[in-house]
Amino acid sequence: MNERQPARRPGGRSARVGAQVHRAVTELIGERGYGNFTIGEVAARAGVADSSIYRRWGNLEALLTDVALNRLNAQSPMPDTGSLAGDLRTYAANVAREITGPDGPTVLHLAVALSGSDQQGLQARDALRDERIRQLQSMLDRARERGEHAPDAFGVLDHVLAPMYVRVLFGMGPLTPDYVDGLVDRLL
Repeated sequence: MNERQPARRPGGRSARVGAQVHRAVTELIGERGYGNFTIGEVAARAGVADSSIYRRWGNLEALLTDVALNRLNAQSPMPDTGSLAGDLRTYAANVAREITGPDGPTVLHLAVALSGSDQQGLQARDALRDERIRQLQSMLDRARERGEHAPDAFGVLDHVLAPMYVRVLFGMGPLTPDYVDGLVDRLL
């Protein structure tokens, strides 16, 4: 008996549903904040059945984590300029653009909200942090392989990313290129 499995097409219906659901979540977080909507409301906004969301993500925290990780990976590509200073400046500029863009604060507010939630929320927050550290570590390891002295990933978080996040979360002024470059310069 030769049962054939249907071929999965990247970019097919599954990708469209994922994109619709991600967009709905981003919009709802922007409008209402974390914890102020349900999977049913996400499904209605995305135009999909809530059972599709439960089947794919399981719960709201897993969905929110997937949305945040997807944005983190899509919007913060790891630069390779040939030097640590160039890589860090480019990376920091990308992050600054990401977190000040139209949906940028959504991921920051989501991470803060997850920090004060239940165990699933804490796991989601940790997944976001771990992905950011993984990204940074790959850049720092590459610099060490070139023979450059590189700080650890937490040094970059503490001295470059955290000040930018705080400025955005508390509305403390723009993230100008000079400000962002200055953070990198002080770290190095």
